Amino acid sequence: MDATSTTSSVPFSTLIRNASHEQHTEAENSSFMSDMLGGRLGVDAYRRYTEQLWFVYRALEDSAERLAGDPVAGPFIQPELSRTAALERDLEHLAGPGWRTDITPLPATAAYAERVAHCAAAWPGGYVAHHYTRYLGDLSGGQIIRGTAEKTWGFERKGDGVRFYVFDAIGNPAAFKRGYRELLDALPLDDLEKQRVVDECKRAFSLNTAVFRELGEEFDGGASGPLSA
Repeated sequence: MDATSTTSSVPFSTLIRNASHEQHTEAENSSFMSDMLGGRLGVDAYRRYTEQLWFVYRALEDSAERLAGDPVAGPFIQPELSRTAALERDLEHLAGPGWRTDITPLPATAAYAERVAHCAAAWPGGYVAHHYTRYLGDLSGGQIIRGTAEKTWGFERKGDGVRFYVFDAIGNPAAFKRGYRELLDALPLDDLEKQRVVDECKRAFSLNTAVFRELGEEFDGGASGPLSA
């Protein structure tokens, strides 16, 4: 029997968090992220990471309007979560007004964004898995990255360069996350489909880890100098 069918009485938000814990931990503990948060990488690494986020969030948010009426994905489409505009403002600050012509996705980022776009087009439950791993993660652990960036490179507190991590429209993050988990618990899916969503959540973390791995290779484990749901 699969994990979901044996624990159907467990709230789905708890199930999905526990089932993806190993992949979540692996992503958080990647050498690239550890080096960036530990001050061993320069601002170029942070900029490059921000570029990769733009490709992923564009894939998530390009389909948001179309999915807003979907019974599975629709309740999660909340404008206060939208990050693309904030990322674009950060990239203009980090890379200049011509940033759009200069940035490229890493192969792992392209695969990640392609998977998100596929789920958005063909599988609302899979889209929810990616939505959950990204937005709740950046609303929570992303604040650590923001604090590090402000302290290390002197970005104005909650200003350009770190706006991606500033959820101005969410006054009470703890209450918002509780409400988000209630939406997960209320997903109109049977146990088999919930297990598929759990598996896609694990896949999302693995795709994210692959991006970290390629970023780590690009910056050679800290050779460029100074800098979690």
